[in-house]
Amino acid sequence: QVQLVESGGGLVQAGGSLRLSCAGAERTFSNYVIAWYRQVPGKERDLVAAISRGGTITYVLDSVKERFTISRDNAKNTVYLQMNSLKPEDTAGYYCAAKGTTAWDITPPYHYWGQGTQVTVSS
Repeated sequence: QVQLVESGGGLVQAGGSLRLSCAGAERTFSNYVIAWYRQVPGKERDLVAAISRGGTITYVLDSVKERFTISRDNAKNTVYLQMNSLKPEDTAGYYCAAKGTTAWDITPPYHYWGQGTQVTVSS
């Protein structure tokens, strides 16, 4: 069982920045691909970014890749999502998820999910 705890969300004005953190409590955290999803009420959860176990391979959604960066620090069991130049359409609940895999595979299903952190961007 992998427990994931997100933090760093909040209310920010358009153009501002936030850094989300996803902390895992397991010593085996580095064995998991970690992804960030976001969800707006009434819509499906969308993959925003993902990072390989060692942090050397990343994926970021095309529509945000100029503004968002994913990184990880396995010594701290933490994955980060740096979000710059935020826009009102980035408003959503942001969730991190872990997938146990030996390959670079970011497709569902993800085995463990955090409770989410809300990001609200005002215009």
